[in-house]
Amino acid sequence: MSYATEVRRRLYAGERVYGTMAFEFFTPGLIPLLHAAGCEYVVLDMEHSGVSIETIKQQIAYARGLDVAVWVRVPELRYAAVARVLDAGADGVMVPMLETAEQAKDLVRFARYRHGERGCAFGMAHDHYRPGDPAAVMQSANQRIVLIALIETVKGIENCAAIMAAPGLDVGWLGHYDLTNDQGITGQFDHPRFVAAAERLAEACRVAGKTAASLDASLDFLRAQAARGYRLLGYGQDIAVLRAGYSQGLRALRDIA
Repeated sequence: MSYATEVRRRLYAGERVYGTMAFEFFTPGLIPLLHAAGCEYVVLDMEHSGVSIETIKQQIAYARGLDVAVWVRVPELRYAAVARVLDAGADGVMVPMLETAEQAKDLVRFARYRHGERGCAFGMAHDHYRPGDPAAVMQSANQRIVLIALIETVKGIENCAAIMAAPGLDVGWLGHYDLTNDQGITGQFDHPRFVAAAERLAEACRVAGKTAASLDASLDFLRAQAARGYRLLGYGQDIAVLRAGYSQGLRALRDIA
């Protein structure tokens, strides 16, 4: 069993899984460093970062042999966007601004073999260039790949129960900044409307037997999310963590004098 398959199994077993996101510093050492820090998953961003599929493919290659699941946020819900990162070897796909059950079903259809529409190309990057029985390869991929609906609009929250009920979808990830912006309360994470929305998504995931996910650099925010039932938790992202670490260290250094 691959580590990524084990991560997906743990999510369905009701366990917590911890990781982060990366937007900027796509070097050969990024994922090994995050793995050494204790990340069990890393989401590589293609929505806001501007990076190419070649960069993503290299990052996935750098992660081979490490006990870390590599997921990719694609810019949009299209077959080409989803299938391309999976063929590059991604262990999972996150789609932004997902708002309906039909969109959730499309994501599953694009990403899953046999009962979906994912095209067959075996013995390539996603198979670590190894030959194998096609039926076994497809079954293994379906057990490994995590499909994540990024729910970050009022409409998405309104439809979250139907979205999370989609067979083959694994995670409902709360995009809290975009959601509060759509609610007209940007960044107000203690506002009753945001709290109600966060609780509604957590309940939809619980009822569907899926996992609710959330990420932030604020431990207070993450504690609140964990208390609501969020189990896939992420700390910060590469830009924010590096900036915060240097800022704290330099302030301390200046205080020495």
